[in-house]
Amino acid sequence: MSRQRIVHDGPLIIGGGLAGLSAALSAAPARVLVVSPAPLLTAASSAWAQGGVAAALTLEDTPGLHLKDTEAAGAGLVDHDAALALTTDGRATVEWLASLGAPFDRDPDGGFAVSREAAHSMARVARVGGDGAGRAILSALIAAARAAEHIEIWEDGRLCGLMRDGSGRVVGGLIERTDGLLVEVLAPAVVLATGGAGGLYGMTTTPAALLGEGMALAWLAGAEIRDPEFVQFHPTAIDVGLDPMPLATEALRGEGARLIDREGRFILGDADDADLAPRDVVARAVFKARAEGRGAFLDATRTIGEHFPQEFPAVFASCMAAGLDPRTTPIPVAPAAHYHMGGVTADTEGRTTLKGLFAVGECAATGVHGANRLASNSLLEAAAFGRRTGRAAAAETVKRFRTTETTQPAPHLPTDVLLRLRRAMSEDCGVVRDVSGLKRLLKLIREIEKENGQALPALAARLIAQSALDRKESRGGHFRSDYPNTDKRPRHTRLTRIDPVIVATTVAATAAVVAVIAST
Repeated sequence: MSRQRIVHDGPLIIGGGLAGLSAALSAAPARVLVVSPAPLLTAASSAWAQGGVAAALTLEDTPGLHLKDTEAAGAGLVDHDAALALTTDGRATVEWLASLGAPFDRDPDGGFAVSREAAHSMARVARVGGDGAGRAILSALIAAARAAEHIEIWEDGRLCGLMRDGSGRVVGGLIERTDGLLVEVLAPAVVLATGGAGGLYGMTTTPAALLGEGMALAWLAGAEIRDPEFVQFHPTAIDVGLDPMPLATEALRGEGARLIDREGRFILGDADDADLAPRDVVARAVFKARAEGRGAFLDATRTIGEHFPQEFPAVFASCMAAGLDPRTTPIPVAPAAHYHMGGVTADTEGRTTLKGLFAVGECAATGVHGANRLASNSLLEAAAFGRRTGRAAAAETVKRFRTTETTQPAPHLPTDVLLRLRRAMSEDCGVVRDVSGLKRLLKLIREIEKENGQALPALAARLIAQSALDRKESRGGHFRSDYPNTDKRPRHTRLTRIDPVIVATTVAATAAVVAVIAST
């Protein structure tokens, strides 16, 4: 491959989703280069989000109540200060998005129309067209970014390496463009907004290209990774044989749709709000019903019925495309990988443990989600912390770039090998995990890495699987059938690369335990 080097005097932002574009717009007047692997709107999981943006927008609600629900859902691992910053920024963030043209639904008085979703104590999710929030919001930001004079956009680039100087500071990224050209982009700040890791799973609701590569590259560069074992599985992916799986938004259950088995019995019980339990609880109940042969279906026929096309057009279109009319027929559902709570350790301004490297959005672990994300907090975090990150990254300066190494591109993983890995991740590191399955998965990952080099998807999968094996408890999105209880003292998993080992630091309230895991 031919290679060239360019020097950029402002932030290099990897990712063109809600987090990346919020950062880019907020970095003005600094010159920004945004790199996306595909045309904007097609590559970002934020465009697929249906629910909306959670924020305290009504007279009855407050940031404090939103914070309380966020911490309750996070199962003991939510960072209080980070979550307070998030919920405090809620209204201002929604208003900023609206000012850019995001067409939020409005109530008769002109205020934001809000819905209730799982684990929220009240309605607080600002929506667009019922279930079209992600695409509509991102479309508005794309238009604003294209019109902004300070933003340059590449829609054909994949980050395949991070560049460092002699002190370990990140000073740029190696970009592989679709024409085969490798471009070394030197920049005073690199912002990872690369999305999550749902594409590592055979059953996922996210774009298949989201393979945890940002997390893997950050780990290779020496950044700390936090809590990678915590993956959220959405309980109501539409099970019609598609990959990725279409999503049936949680707002359906907020409007009264119920989860039933094929005999019509309620899967989570008779209580009116039973289906609005935290996502990890609902996902395990759906998983159990399917494993027992009872099947799982989302029944909206009695509560939404004929209003389905108007109230939830995206879900309706997905069902009808599969030959299923949700007005009259319950929707077959299954849990699917949906969101990664873990990722690159970052503060509320995106700063990681490496100078010059920032992370924001789903690839970052800021602590706001803990062990289980509260519904619709993800779009809020992407925009709110994206704005903070853009301002912080724009303030970074480097007097002179000095790289001490030639960055080599990470190898690609063959399609057939990736499919094997995805099937194994869903089977052995999915909704329910145990020691035999996780060891079987890690054995496969070692074989893949031996045959294919240090491909980023395999590395990301190893970070998730090894951390899942080491966490001998069940908490939030991580459930171990062989360790079903939750430890009394919450603790984080922290991974840092020190060649040739991974150092996993488990931090408790008053002590730190260091375990060294041999790298393969």
